[in-house]
Amino acid sequence: MRAKSLTEQARRAQIVSAAIETLADLGYGATSFKQIAARAGLSSTGLISYHFKGKQELVDEVYAEVRKRFAEFVLERMDRSATAAGELRAFLSANLRFMRAHRAHMVALLQVRPYTRTGDTGDDDHRKMADLLREGQRNQEFREFDADTMAIFVLALRNGVLARAGDHPEVDLDLCERELITAVELVTKRG
Repeated sequence: MRAKSLTEQARRAQIVSAAIETLADLGYGATSFKQIAARAGLSSTGLISYHFKGKQELVDEVYAEVRKRFAEFVLERMDRSATAAGELRAFLSANLRFMRAHRAHMVALLQVRPYTRTGDTGDDDHRKMADLLREGQRNQEFREFDADTMAIFVLALRNGVLARAGDHPEVDLDLCERELITAVELVTKRG
């Protein structure tokens, strides 16, 4: 019984991985169970239907898997700085480094986000960013500004860079990382 469970988990992971690659290559609209099955080396789309009730369930699973990997990647690169400014730099840098290291995952995430039913509104990301900015203000690292509004701007800049890089693989992510960090530092710094 346990072996079947492990086999089913492995098959689900194989399907999710193939879906990520297919979404990254073809986009949401052109991705079908047929393309996913072919990429996964499955004999039929029925194997996908056995593990996922439909495209929606698979899309939600792709979103959850990529968000989990993304969060782990970013978090392991944070909490190393003694300052809020250092944490902000680490956060922005880690986001672009994830795109560099896991481009297909990030593109798939961008593709499925509008279609997920996960209830993820981005409020948690916004709250954490606003809290980090307030901490920097309390420590007198950042100038006075409305932290909630600035969190919107910082996350919008990050999202814009990731979306552009997702659509255009030729975008220089090293340059984007440097310029994004510089732009955010210029709008948050004291003096």
